[in-house]
Amino acid sequence: MMSKHDTQEKQSLNIAVLTVSDTRTPENDTSGQFLVSAATADGHNVVEHLIVKDDKYQLRAAVSRWIASDDVQVVLCTGGTGFTARDTTPEALSVLFDKDIEGFGELFRYLSFTEIGTSTVQSRALAGMANSTAIFCLPGSTGACKTGWNGILQQQLSATHKPCNFVVHLKQSAQPNCDPRG
Repeated sequence: MMSKHDTQEKQSLNIAVLTVSDTRTPENDTSGQFLVSAATADGHNVVEHLIVKDDKYQLRAAVSRWIASDDVQVVLCTGGTGFTARDTTPEALSVLFDKDIEGFGELFRYLSFTEIGTSTVQSRALAGMANSTAIFCLPGSTGACKTGWNGILQQQLSATHKPCNFVVHLKQSAQPNCDPRG
């Protein structure tokens, strides 16, 4: 018997990946490379992958360009979410959000707690929506990116995930709204 979960087709999203770092290069950016590989393996299109220095104006410029683009539906950002003086991703990008996705940071820290304990309180992972573009900001470690992708993003960026997913809220989305809980 086919369930209503089987009736939704997989939808490929256009994703941009941003690595925030003063030290990473294309050769040693394992976090950005993981996000690119994971998104591609799930059938999404990675339309751009940038490495930008920890500078709030450069971060805003890159993400603003993607928010304004008709070709980018999701931004995955890794790095700059800690507490050092150079970590400015939350301050740089949260001002661009039309709406905050509070549950993302909360759930990320919950999942991360099972892996790294109380050190997760130093994560300022966050997410928001801007111009129907979802922006997810993860810590810079590859482990954190794996936690975020495997524990949250893989499902929430799938049109087949029920009862709700973010695909219905993205630009150029023709998916129906969330199913009511039964």
